[in-house]
Amino acid sequence: MTTPQDMAAAASGVVAIGREAAADPRVGAIIVSAFSDPGLAELRKAVDVPVFGIGEEVFHEAARDGRPFGIVTVTPDPALIESFREKAASLGYEAQYRGTRVTEGDPKVLVEQAEALDAALAAAVTESVAKDGASAVIMGGGPLSASAVRLQPQFEAPLLVAVHAAARAAAKAITQAQ
Repeated sequence: MTTPQDMAAAASGVVAIGREAAADPRVGAIIVSAFSDPGLAELRKAVDVPVFGIGEEVFHEAARDGRPFGIVTVTPDPALIESFREKAASLGYEAQYRGTRVTEGDPKVLVEQAEALDAALAAAVTESVAKDGASAVIMGGGPLSASAVRLQPQFEAPLLVAVHAAARAAAKAITQAQ
C-alpha cells in the first residue's frame, strides 16, 4: 500500500481488526502500523482503548519543542507526498515541516538491497538536513526502519522511526493507565 487510495481502501479493514483486538481484555492499546494511518480517527471513535498511528506519532516526535523536520522515503508518488504535507498541517506542524526527499532509484529494488537502500537514504537525509533545514528526519515507511538504525551514527540529526514512536506512545499510555 503506497498511495492515498490504497490507504483509504484499507481504513474499513483497520477498523474491523481494531474492534476485534479491542474486545480482548489483554489489549491495552492499539497501533495502526501504516505510515498514512488509515482508519485511525474512525478506530479511535469505535473502541475504548488508546489508539495510536505510526504516522501521527512520529510527526509529534519530530516536531517536539518546535524543531523543524523533514521526511525521506522511497515512494515517489506525488499524491502520497502531498498527504505528508497535509498531515503536518492537520497536526499543526506545517511551519516546521521542511518537505519530503525521495531516494534515487527503483523503490522495489532498493528495499531488497540493504546497502543500496542505506546509500540512497543517506543521500536523501543529507539533503533534508543541508538543503531543507531539517533538525530531525522521519524515515517515511516501515521498510526503512532498519536503515534508520544503521544510518543514525552517521548523522547528528535524529532519524525517527514511526513504529518506534508509536510504540513509545502506546507504552506510555498503558503505563499511565495502570
